[in-house]
Order: sequence, then C-alpha cells, then structure tokens
Amino acid sequence: MSKKLLIETHTINYTPTVLTESVNAENGNMIVEGILATCEVKNGNGRYYSKELWEREMDKYSELIEQRRSMGELDHPESQVINLQNVSHLISGYEWDGNNIIGKIEILPTPSGDILKALVGNGVTVGVSSRGMGSLEENREGVMEVQDDFELLCWDFVSTPSNPGSYMHMIKEGMEVPKYNYTKVNSIIHEILCSKGSCPIT
Repeated sequence: MSKKLLIETHTINYTPTVLTESVNAENGNMIVEGILATCEVKNGNGRYYSKELWEREMDKYSELIEQRRSMGELDHPESQVINLQNVSHLISGYEWDGNNIIGKIEILPTPSGDILKALVGNGVTVGVSSRGMGSLEENREGVMEVQDDFELLCWDFVSTPSNPGSYMHMIKEGMEVPKYNYTKVNSIIHEILCSKGSCPIT
C-alpha cells in the first residue's frame, strides 16, 4: 500500500474549543493554546488515528519543537513540503490530556502570521489541522485507519479542521486587542478618489 499525503480539512459540526491567548515574554509574539489532535476517534474525513501512532509521532516531533523547526502554514497546501514564504506559526510545546494533544502555538511576525494574528485577535474562529504522509486501510468497522507508516509533517491553521475539537477561537482575556477606527482612513480614500470632480464611490 503506497503512502499519500493525508490532509484533514473537512467540515464537521461540533462545539468549538476555546483557544486561550498569552504573549511570549522573550519576543512579544502571540501564544495560543488548544487541541491539536484527538486519537481513538473517527475524524471528519472518516479516518482513525491510534494513540500509539500519535505518541510515536509526537516523540519524534518533540525534536523539531526543541530546535524551533516545528513550523506550519496558514491553510493546507497540496504538498508535503513546508513553504517558508507561507509560514505563520510554530508549535512551541504540547502535553497530553487523555486522548487529546494540547498544543502551545506561537504566531510568528511573518505576512501569513500577521494575517492569522489579525483573524484570531478579531474573534474569527479558526482551526488547526495536521498534515502528514501515510497509508490507509479499512478496519472491521469500515473506518479508514491510518497505518504505521504515517509521518507527521506539521500542523496548519485552517478554516475547517477535520479533528473533533480542533476548532479554536480567541477569548478576550489576558491581552488587550486594539480597536481600530477606520473613519479617517475612509475619509482620506474618499478625498483622493473624488478629488478630480467625478467620484467612483458614494
């Protein structure tokens, strides 16, 4: 059975998990926490990951975390390569809570990271989803089970994660989110566009 790219991005209905927010004391980057993955359940793609599989992959991924190479992108690309131009965050730590992997995620000051920070800071619900390579086999219950050849590549921020519980949103505590008033900006744009006598906007 050949390995293929496994991307978990289908929409399912469940209650969002609250993503808590803080700031990295060393560099001022926004830190968020939430569920990265849940094992021993069928996800929104109809796939099943065993706890043993996730434990093995997290042990390997810990080395990337220590080296600050545990990067991810904003949205899933159709690739097994992490494109540095699209990096938005890195996983800075994790812990187990039953069958859930709870991750600490540092949002980086990159173009994609700035977009992610703006979305999260304005209360937009985003999710986190794994990207990896592996093969699938149907088990006795008719569920596609991810096999032992699975290799975790990264976690990406997405609008529709397939993992139950990985929808995340910001709560407004711990860090003030600035409120912007665009009235002056809109006035300046209106003045520039309408200065020649005809106005394309009303």
